[in-house]
Amino acid sequence: MMKLPITSMTPEERLYAYSQSSKIERQTGCIGYLRGDFGAGKEFYTSWFDHQKEYKDEEFKAEFDEVVNTLREKDGLLCSRDSMSRFCYQHPEAEFEGNYCTEYGFRVQTPQHTYMLRCNPNYGDYDFYLYAYVARFLEHHMEKAKQGIRFITPGYKELFRISDGDHIRIFTGGGGTRDRTCRFIDETHFETSGGYSSALYHICEFAERLEQSHGSVIPLRSSLPEHCYIYLPTTREIGIVKKGESGYYRSDLTPVYGEDGKQFVEELNQKGGITKAQEAAMLAGSMFGWQTPAADPRNYDEQGQPIKRKNKDQGEAR
Repeated sequence: MMKLPITSMTPEERLYAYSQSSKIERQTGCIGYLRGDFGAGKEFYTSWFDHQKEYKDEEFKAEFDEVVNTLREKDGLLCSRDSMSRFCYQHPEAEFEGNYCTEYGFRVQTPQHTYMLRCNPNYGDYDFYLYAYVARFLEHHMEKAKQGIRFITPGYKELFRISDGDHIRIFTGGGGTRDRTCRFIDETHFETSGGYSSALYHICEFAERLEQSHGSVIPLRSSLPEHCYIYLPTTREIGIVKKGESGYYRSDLTPVYGEDGKQFVEELNQKGGITKAQEAAMLAGSMFGWQTPAADPRNYDEQGQPIKRKNKDQGEAR
C-alpha cells in the first residue's frame, strides 16, 4: 500500500471539504467526492458523486482506489467507525464546527491530487466525505484567495477586506438586514450565499447596487466572538457588546466592592476564550463602526494594544 501524508486541515482548507459552486469547483479542479457510512460500525457503504469528470481519467481512478484502500487498512482512518473516532480524538486540532455538528478535517496528499476528508464519528449520519482535487489547481486558487475579498465604494475606495469564507451583514435601504457568507472567485469577483439565495458579484457592481438602494455593508468577521464584556469606569457597569451592533447592552454583573472592574471584565472574557485583541476590536467596532480597521483583531497585539505600522518605505508591521 502507498504511504499517505495525512495532516489536520487548516481553517482555510476546511472550506474545500464541502461542495462548492460550479465556478469554484472549476477553478479548484474538484473531481468529485466519496460519501461513506460505516453502518453498524464496520460496514462500508459508499457513493461517488462526479463534479469535473474531465479529470476523472484512468490514472486518477487507480490512485483513488489505492488511497481509499490504504485508508481502509487495519486500524486505519477509514477502517471502521471506531478507528476513525480514535484517529479524530487523537487530533483535537482537526476539530471544527461543521454545518450541523462537530466534525474533523484531514488533508491527504499525493503528488498529483489533494484529498479533503471530513469526518463525523457520530452514529446516525454519514460518517465521512472525501473530496478529490487536482492539486495544482487547488493550490493556485487557495494562494490567490489569501488576499481576501475586497469591499469598496463606487469610487473604488476600499472599505474593508474579509477572508475567503467569512461573512458580511447587508443593511437594506428599507431598514432590514441580510447576513451572507462570501467566497473568493478572483481579485474583482466574489460569491454570496445565505438564506435561500446565492449570487455572483463584481466588486464594483456590488458597491453600485448598495448605493442605488441606499444600503450599506459591514464585515462579520469569524475572528471575532459573538459577544464580549466591556467595563464602563464612569458608572462601574459591565456592558455587553454584540458583533455587528452599535453601542452596548447593560448586564446584571457588577464587580465586587473594591475589585478592579477592568480586571473583572478581562477575567470574564478570558473564561469565554476571548483574547485581549478581540476585546479591543469588539469595543472599537461597537463605537466607531465594524468596517473600520480598529474592529479587526489582527491590528492588535496580545495585550490588546494597537500595532504601530511602520512607514511605507519601511514596510508594514503586522
